[in-house]
Amino acid sequence: MTIQKNYQEAKKYYEKWGIDVDAALELLKEVPISIHCWQGDDIGGFEVNKQELSGGIDVTGNYPGKATTPEELRSDLEKALSLIPGKHRINLHAIYGETAGKAVDRDEIKPEHFKNWVDWAKKHELGLDFNPTFFSHTKADDGLTLAHPDKEIRDFWIRHTIACRKIAEYFGKELGTPALTNIWVPDGYKDVPSDRLTPRKRLKESLDEIFSVEIDEKYNMDAVESKLFGIGSEAYVVGSHEFYMGYALKNNKLCLLDTGHYHPTEVVSNKISAMLLYSDKLALHVSRPVRWDSDHVVILDDELREIGLEIVRNNALDKVSIGLDFFDASINRVAAWTIGTRNMIKALLNALLTPNEYLKQLQEAGNFTERLALMEEFKTYPFGAVWDYYCEQMGVPVKEAWLEEVNEYEKTVLSQRK
Repeated sequence: MTIQKNYQEAKKYYEKWGIDVDAALELLKEVPISIHCWQGDDIGGFEVNKQELSGGIDVTGNYPGKATTPEELRSDLEKALSLIPGKHRINLHAIYGETAGKAVDRDEIKPEHFKNWVDWAKKHELGLDFNPTFFSHTKADDGLTLAHPDKEIRDFWIRHTIACRKIAEYFGKELGTPALTNIWVPDGYKDVPSDRLTPRKRLKESLDEIFSVEIDEKYNMDAVESKLFGIGSEAYVVGSHEFYMGYALKNNKLCLLDTGHYHPTEVVSNKISAMLLYSDKLALHVSRPVRWDSDHVVILDDELREIGLEIVRNNALDKVSIGLDFFDASINRVAAWTIGTRNMIKALLNALLTPNEYLKQLQEAGNFTERLALMEEFKTYPFGAVWDYYCEQMGVPVKEAWLEEVNEYEKTVLSQRK
């Protein structure tokens, strides 16, 4: 009863500014977050010939209970989803296929290897998204894939990506919602290159060949993701932001912005409105860089709030595909999913409870004093009371009560794993 009472009191504050809180919650219910499966097993995957993690990616920590089988990973995802309000999506990498103990190289993967994921997604009314995996493979050992000077290696990764797009098409047909296939490659050089152009020409040619295989956007949407630098590619990355922004705009693909893939003082929130002037749709990977692309669990910090505001105030909830991308092996992995996803939803709710149109009018009128004052005052409006009510209405734990369920799950399930 206290939650209901607090909600009704909070509504009065927001209604004063013309904000329909009930309508905001109804809108929030319709926004899916694409939750990345790889937080649950530290990007290990289920390939028979599993390789060491590479591609400038590192996962630190050894918290017990890591998922080691597809069944364990899906069980952990189910637990996390039961603690997160709303209906969402699951984002898979190509290394998460199930091949019945048979070694299947990446250019030979097929929809049948992901049938269990599709059956599971149908059962839980989830959409699926997909990513080719260009790391942790012998043909990526030197840090080059689609931009590799060896045509045979390039062709291998081209076949892999085409196979992935066909798997995503299968997802879209089976689940009735298009899959987002996101292409990110680690290609780059550790030290200063003598030729930046030629690798980029090769990457462009590889992408052109991949996309020459047409797939109906009703079932699959293609995205390309840039990066600034990585471990082993500190000096130069072939697929820079400028490269992929140009490629996406010219070829009608989604440009995916990862919040960890830019300079430390460069923020994705500032890019969203600029990109939407030229793109019908955008995609995001929301992470939290700490000094570098360290993929920490998403917290409700200023940048996350700004991302939420930029999406909502620009009426772009149906134009921006929001996915998460972090991996922390130092804490309970189910808790990591829960914290990060709930925070992403909180950021959107906070934006929906902001008098965005009035604040725009103040800016246009040059009234920067009132604009700043209101933006600051709204930071302490009773947002928490609305969030608690939303969680209760959606049948998930309120406040930190979800942590009790995670602790129980760790005791009865995670701690029993070897």
